[in-house]
Amino acid sequence: MFRRIKNRVLRYLVIAIYFVIVLVCAIQLNFLWLFGYSPTKKDIIMPSLNISTELYTADSVLIGRYFDEDRNPVPFDSIPKTVINALIATEDVRFYSHNGVDFLGLGSGIVSTLKGDKRGASTITQQLAKNLYRTRYNKAGGLLTRLPVAGLVITKFKEWMTAYKLEQRYSKNQILEMYLNTVSFSNNAYGIETAAKRYFSKGANQLNQNEAAVLIGMLKGTTLYNPIRNPEKAFDRKNTVLSQMHKSGFLTKAAYDALVKEKIVLNANNKDVNAGGDSYLRTAVAKWLEKWSEENNYDIYTDGLKIYTTINSKLQKHAEEAVAKQMAELQQRLNNTWDGQEPWRDLSGKVIPNFLENLAKKTPYYAFLSKKYANSPDSINYFLNKKKKMEVYNWRDNGKIEKEMSTMDSLKYYAMMLNAGMMSMDPYSGEIKAWVGGIDHQYFKYDHVMQAKRQAGSTFKPFVYLAALESGMSPCDKITDKPVTIKIDKGDSIEVWEPKNADWNFSYREMSLRHAMARSINSVTVQLTDMVTPAKVVDAAQRCGIVSKLNPVASVGLGPNDVSVFEMVNGYSTMMNHGERVTPVLVSKIEDHDGNVIATFQAERKQVVDKQDAWLMTYMLRGGMEEPRGTSQGLWEWDLFDKENQIGGKTGTSSEYVDGWYMGVTKDLVTGIWVGCDERSIHFKNSHTGEGSRTALPIFGVFLESVYKDKQLGYTQGKFPEPTVEITKSYKCETPRYSDPEPEQSDSTSVDEQTDEGFIGPEEESTEGSAERNHNEGGVSENTGVSENL
Repeated sequence: MFRRIKNRVLRYLVIAIYFVIVLVCAIQLNFLWLFGYSPTKKDIIMPSLNISTELYTADSVLIGRYFDEDRNPVPFDSIPKTVINALIATEDVRFYSHNGVDFLGLGSGIVSTLKGDKRGASTITQQLAKNLYRTRYNKAGGLLTRLPVAGLVITKFKEWMTAYKLEQRYSKNQILEMYLNTVSFSNNAYGIETAAKRYFSKGANQLNQNEAAVLIGMLKGTTLYNPIRNPEKAFDRKNTVLSQMHKSGFLTKAAYDALVKEKIVLNANNKDVNAGGDSYLRTAVAKWLEKWSEENNYDIYTDGLKIYTTINSKLQKHAEEAVAKQMAELQQRLNNTWDGQEPWRDLSGKVIPNFLENLAKKTPYYAFLSKKYANSPDSINYFLNKKKKMEVYNWRDNGKIEKEMSTMDSLKYYAMMLNAGMMSMDPYSGEIKAWVGGIDHQYFKYDHVMQAKRQAGSTFKPFVYLAALESGMSPCDKITDKPVTIKIDKGDSIEVWEPKNADWNFSYREMSLRHAMARSINSVTVQLTDMVTPAKVVDAAQRCGIVSKLNPVASVGLGPNDVSVFEMVNGYSTMMNHGERVTPVLVSKIEDHDGNVIATFQAERKQVVDKQDAWLMTYMLRGGMEEPRGTSQGLWEWDLFDKENQIGGKTGTSSEYVDGWYMGVTKDLVTGIWVGCDERSIHFKNSHTGEGSRTALPIFGVFLESVYKDKQLGYTQGKFPEPTVEITKSYKCETPRYSDPEPEQSDSTSVDEQTDEGFIGPEEESTEGSAERNHNEGGVSENTGVSENL
């Protein structure tokens, strides 16, 4: 066919064109799977980018991000001319003159390479084609691309064709916009906007000439020219970019001479940028939205949403600061309690044998050593006890400190660490205003608001009194504080339970229900439980918002069941909200990347308690402050009682001072606080150090005082809401007077608590607990924790 063409030059030209056409068709069709995938015209569309989702408080403070690739695309008109000029001068000076492939630039690049000056010849459009459609990666490769020379030719040819398709479909400015929004700038920063914030704490439209040159210079090698890792090389590369801009006419000589002398001034500490890090709140919101995301086909890690929580940033800050202040002091107190002693004890006070050794066996590091030294226990023991430098959590030194410790040392160190959970909620709207899941999320991932469930102790008693009111009793009805004998039919036998008050004493006084609850009298609580039945107590608690399993046994009112801070706050809120239970709300609305509201969230509501009984319960909760020897009166230490301010609350302490609780209510907020070690066998020794009134209550006092002093918040002191219905039951009870030296009643319920399996005395209570910690051992992660015993 070609021999018909007599002119040899023309014949060879036709043959070349023919083979180019055949090659193009073969590559496009991936003939016999030899060439791999090539983007079609349908594929050449504006890319759907993975965009980071931003997490905000109710007052629009950025507190976190979700992302696979941290990217925040911006339109072309938000990218400054200095960035565009730097990119074109450095990467593709003839960008506005070619159609995707610059053959003049290609020839110039080949000549420069032969002379020893290696210079890339890919245009900006070709680089975009490579970034978007992975034309150089294995998934785009066919059989021939595995051959060294053939592979390079084929992939380069596919880049050319893809670049040409991009140029046919999009304008030059659109191509620049796509390129600058997709390219990586290292440190998980994708796109010019995120890079500007990551390195200079400003938006892309605020970048000056020097900063633009630094970022564009990184594109040649994001690690090599990273200004954080390699500042000297980044400085040299920055000046190379400026030189290219001067040569291309984008900079005058005077401007160039001035700019090359300027140092790189980084600002990588912007709080908005660093908000991408994980936190208790960020994790809680992600969990909160799992079902919504699945049902509505959204991915919070890629869809560029804006999530607005109900959290008030200032209230959150006050909560975090209150926890930090008090927990540092409590940790020192616990350390002093066990100074020089092993703290892991059973309830008879004996040291639990092989406690640390058993913890060590649950770590990945132990599994690693066991595999490496399968027949050498001495070697395993040697490495477990070998000291090395470790970064561990510490209340001082910005939350961390470097110490010489062995793995066994670190296990002991973290087992002794106290933790906390705190949540504050508007009881009327259901909006969660503050959420403190623990002392430091970097070191302790376990959330002590929602995930952790611990014995509620005396904070559970109000549900007994609510059941009593619902049975027809009033706050002024009286019961005698006296020994109680409860007989339990076990089928083949009768068991007898004789609960004691926390101080092992009985006053034999007749006291009103309000006074008994205020002083946390165990004997009265048990008598009431017996009168209304444990099943009614469980029903009252579950209607109010407790969803954990509750065993309807005689001791249920003393709080032996494990519940979460989240549940307890919801339960107390039902009483404050006139008996209407509202589902707590953590997210108020979600917007898409364009600012359109795509979801709103409001509390579900249900009237579950009679309004009169609910109001009477709030009146009884005030008794902790108003009744003589009420367990909340430690709050007088803080400046909380101007303008006849009323505060209600209930302290709680589980067996052996393992868990300390405080539930506090004001006219505006319900706040729950738990304090304890994740390992339940480690705890304070006595009521003077370990009761909820001395661990959790002070956190509430510090928090509430700071809230009242922050006038911008708008939370004021004042009285509880008046009843919305007629109160027919008597409640203005006679206040008892004490002249005798009767000891103060504590809030502990640690004596002989009954479970569904029978009775738990000090020698029988479970010592199982949990901790979640991470240590680094030469690249091997050690998780020393035991999962929470739920």
